[in-house]
Amino acid sequence: MTRRDAKLRALERHIARLDRRISRLRYRSHLLSYARLLVFVAGVFVTFVAFAVNLNAGWLTLVGSIAVFSGVVYYHRHLERWITRFTIWHDLKVAHFARMTLDWAHLPMALSMPAETDHPFEIDLDLTDEFSLHHLLDTAVAYEGSTRLRDWLLHPLEDHSAIMERQALVRELTPLVTFRDKLSLSARLAARRANRRWRAESVRAWLDKPSNLTGLRPILIVLAGLSAVNITLFILNAAGILPAYWLATFLIYLAVSGTRARDFGTLFADATALQETLRQIQTVFSHLETYHYGQNTRLRALCAPFLGADRPSNQLRRVARIVSAASLQANPFLWGFLNAAIPWDLSFTYLLGRYRQTLSQQLPNWLERWFELEALCALANFADLHPHYTFPQIEPPDAPFVWHSEGLGHPLIPAEQKVCNDFDIAQVGAVALITGSNMAGKSSFLRTVGVNLILAYTGAPVNATRLQVSLLRVYTSIKVSDSLADGFSYFYAEVRRLKALLAALEAAHPIPLFFLIDEIFRGTNNRERLTGSQAYIRALVGKHGVGIISTHDLELVKLADDQPMIRNYHFEDHVVDGRMTFDYRLRTGPSTTTNALQIMQLEGLPVGEH
Repeated sequence: MTRRDAKLRALERHIARLDRRISRLRYRSHLLSYARLLVFVAGVFVTFVAFAVNLNAGWLTLVGSIAVFSGVVYYHRHLERWITRFTIWHDLKVAHFARMTLDWAHLPMALSMPAETDHPFEIDLDLTDEFSLHHLLDTAVAYEGSTRLRDWLLHPLEDHSAIMERQALVRELTPLVTFRDKLSLSARLAARRANRRWRAESVRAWLDKPSNLTGLRPILIVLAGLSAVNITLFILNAAGILPAYWLATFLIYLAVSGTRARDFGTLFADATALQETLRQIQTVFSHLETYHYGQNTRLRALCAPFLGADRPSNQLRRVARIVSAASLQANPFLWGFLNAAIPWDLSFTYLLGRYRQTLSQQLPNWLERWFELEALCALANFADLHPHYTFPQIEPPDAPFVWHSEGLGHPLIPAEQKVCNDFDIAQVGAVALITGSNMAGKSSFLRTVGVNLILAYTGAPVNATRLQVSLLRVYTSIKVSDSLADGFSYFYAEVRRLKALLAALEAAHPIPLFFLIDEIFRGTNNRERLTGSQAYIRALVGKHGVGIISTHDLELVKLADDQPMIRNYHFEDHVVDGRMTFDYRLRTGPSTTTNALQIMQLEGLPVGEH
């Protein structure tokens, strides 16, 4: 049994256990629903009978019935919370299984953002949107965590030490399955309350909101003094000792309060909007605070802001208490009485403003660490679910150029269909020219190489048994398309793309360019395509870069005769029992066969004499 198969079976067993537990809990919850009704009806009946017998017995029975009913309700709600937690845990494990088997239907919805049409490789390598590498990797619950991972894929690191540091963090996180899943569970509970992917925009908007505390403290002191005088005079008046002098001081109190009414006019709206958001992130931060990090020194360093003396959960609990007090505006009678007696709203407006100043310095850092951790956990989860993948060896900038790969495969191709290949590039300035028939695997191989390079420079494991590579920038020309909106034909769009690629190759940059070009100049006639392709490939050879070009033009393989830095490779096909078959194995040397006419003939199209 392979390590992948063992992982799949372990997940299947875990999912089955969770299914059984959830079923038992739901059955118990179903029984409790009837028990609540029974306890309520019985309590009403017994209380009615007790009041008919004796008043004191009636009151005791009423209190007892309410206590029993409240206990049953509390336990039922507690049970429902456990059902929610186990259901989320179950969904997490199902998603893990789906990531291993590429079952896209059981993955969470992909982050939808428009692709950058001029990006060097985003569209060509299927990095974003549905059924993409980002969709496969993305376990982040926070919107900002998901976009952080997306940004890492679209803008790989170019600093060797930064890559190795991130890779070390991902290695450290990989075996910490419970830590990652509990972090995701806490975040999903938050997102479940919000009924969407969690976003920090409401918190940031609150932090960025202007706070006018200038002069508020003296006013608050004056109002507190007036409040004390009012209460004293009111008590003395009620006792018949003094006339109603408190009416005069009360009017002064109201006048002074009115001068700062604008400061607490939106207090209730701000407080209620913020309260639930703080509750949500508090569960996430509590997990990071209480986790035992042990020997995981890099993870501990990343989470250091959560481990200080004044921990986030303590700060957020203080804010939550202030918010709860401020939210009394929802009860107009109690709110009116308190504000008439003491400067209630103004006091909590001041306290909330003070804490906002404190949190504006700390909360952004806590959120950034959480988002960073979510992106890292996505890469670590990818490594954990694919134990047969390996972490690449990235060579430092001062080391000789190297590109050596063994067992290179594409992570978005199902394991049952995947064929892995070895591939090497000898030196900077070299070009690999791949020929082969339609559907033989040329384009897929280009994407395989590109995707694994992006994973390597992101700090993730690669779909290979070994990958040793120098630092490279990536630029591709694979999925070129015309643009009706811009009035570009297919050929003109391809020319523009290849021009941008050549400019990137010739730009002064310390890191060589790695380029991938599929079917060069396919948008024009055969004669001009051949002439243009020969000239363009010659322009690439010997420059500050390396790359792979796939083509149907067998005439191009002759370029290797007078260009020693060009090396030919090919994929083969065979016709077996009237069907085209491919083994998707990369072989050295040029292709000796074509299959376009064979495919046409097999599909019943006329092909003429050949």
